Amino acid sequence: MVNDTATRTGVELRGLVKTFRSADGPVRAVRGIDVTIAAGQTVALLGPNGAGKSTTIDMLLGLAEPDAGSVSVFGMAPTAAIDAGAVGAMLQTGALVRDLTVRELVTMMASLYPAPMAVEEVLELAGIEQIAAQRTNKLSGGQTQRVRAAVALVSDPGLLVLDEPTVAMDVEGRHAFWTTMRAFAARGKTIVFATHYLDEADAYADRAVLMARGRVVADGPTTEIKAMVGARTIRATLPDVPLSALGRLPGVVNADRHGDAVILACSDSDAAVRALLDEHAEARDLEISGAGLEQAFLQLTGGEDDDEHDPRGDSAAAAEETLR
Repeated sequence: MVNDTATRTGVELRGLVKTFRSADGPVRAVRGIDVTIAAGQTVALLGPNGAGKSTTIDMLLGLAEPDAGSVSVFGMAPTAAIDAGAVGAMLQTGALVRDLTVRELVTMMASLYPAPMAVEEVLELAGIEQIAAQRTNKLSGGQTQRVRAAVALVSDPGLLVLDEPTVAMDVEGRHAFWTTMRAFAARGKTIVFATHYLDEADAYADRAVLMARGRVVADGPTTEIKAMVGARTIRATLPDVPLSALGRLPGVVNADRHGDAVILACSDSDAAVRALLDEHAEARDLEISGAGLEQAFLQLTGGEDDDEHDPRGDSAAAAEETLR
């Protein structure tokens, strides 16, 4: 069992490094990750393809050994935490055991853990009571994902790790899935999920860890990450005004038009809105909005790779060098 003191420590990733060999040379998948997740937090792991998200999750789950650094889950090594039933996982790949009913599968999985949730409770929490009698090989893609979530939940884990959990789901299925996750998190559980759906991170995560090129480039509430970009957008109804004129307004860096509506990307929205109203008093329906998470994502994960300077210091860089 996991004691209360260990549970409060949550997840700690310290100086994680992972490099893979390939025919084209070493692939530096993770280049020094330092992340601490308190128990009870829901954290989104974001980043473009190749950012190192899945490799980090593999090390968190003990499926891959780091070349340098350490992983602690509730004060234990990942394998020990999993053996204790403290970790549940739903990864991108994997199939359900065929020819069992959903209830039989969940019951079988529950038997593997020391203190599982009641099967009927898991079925209700995952919203799959109505398909409990169906065979696993007769499920739709979305139903399969929800059953896989139930399998991850059945050990009653303190930490639930999800890697692209809603890929096969439609909008209704995604909503139902995150309703389940909110109910699970409300029990004081820790959830770490990787997703390409930025709206999921914005809506459901207490915090986002944004990765690019194997490093953490931003870590905090999504409101803070969006504020890092600092851009503002002005939208207004303003027909018959040339975009070239709007683009010359102080504080405007780009002007676009959708029918009668104009969209002004601004470096200084205060100066831009004053100039807009001074020169075009007929403008109406003004809206000023901050950067969305997608805009912040694109800006913060862009740019060139920097191999000249390793911010983790010589020891981590040397650990990678041994694999070359």
